[in-house]
Amino acid sequence: MTRWSASRSPPPTSGSTSSQTTPRGNSSSASSARASMFGVMCGKTKTRSGTSPSRNSRSRRDLRLILTDQSDSGTPPLSTREEEDDPSPPFPPEQAFPSSLPRERSLLDRPQERKPSEMKVAVIYNKPQITEDDVINLFGMRTKETYNPRTVERVAAALEKGGHNVKKIEGNMNVVEALQNFMPRVVSGERPGIVFNMAYGIQGESRYTHIPALLEMLGVPYVGSGPAGHALALDKVMAKLAFQGHGLPTPDFWVLSRKEVPPDIRYPVIVKPKMEAVSFGLRIVYEDAALEEAVEHIITEFQQQALVEIFIPGREFAVGLLGNGPTLETLPIVEIDLEGDPNAIQSVEDKMAKPRKKICPADLPAEKAEEMRRLAKEAFNALGLLDFARVDFRMDETGNLYILEINSMASLGTTGSYVYAAEKAGWNYDALVNRMLDVAAIRYWGEVERLLEEGEGKSKRSYPLPVRLRSYLRSHATTMEEDIERMVSIHTFVHNVDSVNQLGNLLSLRFQSFGFHRQVFPQTEVGNILYFSNHHEEQNDILILGHLDTRADSQSYTPFHQDRGRLYGTGVAESKGGLALLLAALQALRFARVIKRCRIGVLLTTDDTLSGKFSRDLVKNFAELSACVVHTKYGDLNGGIVVSCSGSRHYRIEFTNIKRNGPETKSPLIPVVCQKVLSWQKLSSPESGIDVTIQSLEAHTGLGHRSDHAAVELTLRFDAKEQGKELDRKIRKITEKERGEDLQIQIKRGARRLPSPPSEVKEHFFERVRKIAKRHEIRVEGIHRRHSSDICHVPEGIPVLDGFGPLGAQTRSADEYILRDSLIDRALLLALVIEDAARGRRE
Repeated sequence: MTRWSASRSPPPTSGSTSSQTTPRGNSSSASSARASMFGVMCGKTKTRSGTSPSRNSRSRRDLRLILTDQSDSGTPPLSTREEEDDPSPPFPPEQAFPSSLPRERSLLDRPQERKPSEMKVAVIYNKPQITEDDVINLFGMRTKETYNPRTVERVAAALEKGGHNVKKIEGNMNVVEALQNFMPRVVSGERPGIVFNMAYGIQGESRYTHIPALLEMLGVPYVGSGPAGHALALDKVMAKLAFQGHGLPTPDFWVLSRKEVPPDIRYPVIVKPKMEAVSFGLRIVYEDAALEEAVEHIITEFQQQALVEIFIPGREFAVGLLGNGPTLETLPIVEIDLEGDPNAIQSVEDKMAKPRKKICPADLPAEKAEEMRRLAKEAFNALGLLDFARVDFRMDETGNLYILEINSMASLGTTGSYVYAAEKAGWNYDALVNRMLDVAAIRYWGEVERLLEEGEGKSKRSYPLPVRLRSYLRSHATTMEEDIERMVSIHTFVHNVDSVNQLGNLLSLRFQSFGFHRQVFPQTEVGNILYFSNHHEEQNDILILGHLDTRADSQSYTPFHQDRGRLYGTGVAESKGGLALLLAALQALRFARVIKRCRIGVLLTTDDTLSGKFSRDLVKNFAELSACVVHTKYGDLNGGIVVSCSGSRHYRIEFTNIKRNGPETKSPLIPVVCQKVLSWQKLSSPESGIDVTIQSLEAHTGLGHRSDHAAVELTLRFDAKEQGKELDRKIRKITEKERGEDLQIQIKRGARRLPSPPSEVKEHFFERVRKIAKRHEIRVEGIHRRHSSDICHVPEGIPVLDGFGPLGAQTRSADEYILRDSLIDRALLLALVIEDAARGRRE
């Protein structure tokens, strides 16, 4: 028989290439605090490509330039209490396996000084339910195999703790677009990206192969076997033929496509689908009628042929494998506890309802255990598998071993035998997941040095601050979404004072739990303005602005809803999303035990709709007591951070035409007002940054002595203070024309904001934020925003930026939304900027 070989050769490998907190003395002035923060912007550090500078080569000046990653900044180790939250290091200790197991010094238990570098990792998975939004057509056999969403979250969190930038992506028809937006191109010089594949496929044949084949076409590396290996492993008949071709023991079998009993059948037999996994459709039968029924069930339920194989009474085992080529290793052998019944089996129903107990390491003679490990490796290589798998065995009463099947996507569920064996080997869950990633990375790129260096004297049990922050945020992403939904459900139209105060009280409880104290500035026309602080010093390291009010009245209000990765609702981008993100960032800093180092002020206004009519002086005063200021409005979809924004003025102009010549006089009011509207609109000049928008026009005319009335509301936007003054003069000049005894005009100037123009301190601040974002692979871009915000009230000379909320669009409309996938990255960015501001003071 031809020996089957579907192995894929790995690519050629390539060679690898304490700051202390200053004592709290007398508070310095706001200007000196800002100078301390931004004085570090001059000068450059020279580094090797792709690595951090050597600690010994850094001057004190250079140290001040290091960003807030804290991977080498002397961050204090986690306290004992922190270690209780996650007691295990990201990689296992040396000598992970029991010394009694006979083997050579292995990939799994040798020292881990050199590890693959930090990467972008996309975790691709399938949802438990498949809808028409996932595919073009629902066609063919749908998958019955998916991961529990909690397992997907746990894998993502483990990779975050390994220092990687992780994004979860659904393995549906939108996966290519999602990967394009997340994965770097190798030619761009960015860090390599890789997929951690957890997708079992959606529908159709050879579903394990769908995502790997797509990734092969896209040129994206991934963890796990290739399409050929998965195809062989999933097709049990082809796998058994390959085993036989390589001289590996496997039970005799028949393939049936109709209810026809083979003449040479020998009972008892196991009946199962030809191309399924995890014991779907598994039955043991003892006579012809039961066999016919079981085959009919497979053909009807699974739409495929039935595999019938001789049942092997005895004991059942599972052997996990991890690695490739000469570094392929076996995990400790797991025995499925059949409670002494040699005829027992483990169906999928058993696994889901009440998994059987496991015995690890299995009680086997040394030579039998070694034989099982050898057969598992040979089966792995016979199918050309890569990185990891699990081989299932039965052993009869005379000690003969039989390979039942091999699972090329061994489950990472916490109750599964693969994870159980790794735990018995001394590997915690996080270590196992990261080692699986490392195995694939080494296969693609060879041994390379981690970009994250461990600092001198730093505990190996602690993680860098960004890793702790991102891991916390990822594990609490659902909380962020729930906070957003809760806040959007409170309709905080600017004049709904009770609702605005309700939201303020809700947030007050959350800030209190972070250790912040509250100051209330009572209002009557709008909700109460709130200020929170976590310190008693005179100066803030950072002032964070947000607002509670929204523009939509009861007729325009849109409730919270979700659709295709977008969160919709009134104010979700303008305010509510940013507030939820702020809460998450502060909670993450608190979890990381660094929030007390940061002097934070938070000002929540209630009159953003009114251009800060009541709060502008408070914004100005608190900003003057802060080293820098950020606002939590939405960021543009391209990662926009607002470096400058336009000013605005609002007018309501009322016209009254008095009919002095009798009720039959034809009213000239509407033509006059329309002419003025056209003249006002001509003042717009996109080249100069001037925009005149007519918000509304109302007119009432009729017969009789009653006067005719008209009212126009318009908004001006402009980029320079002088433009605002000149526009005001021109608006008045156009308006006053035709004024007389019969035509009375009243100009009411409403709320206004001066522009917040670009400045050197803003550019320096943005550059600092950009470097933080780039180091952690968060996309940001400096933008000018036409809508004004409270940053317009921040005095000149104070570093201020807006747009630190989630990425969003369609603001001030019924379709306002934010992107769910942006929540974690933007919360991390805000948390790191807060910590960076505090570090600027300490330095």
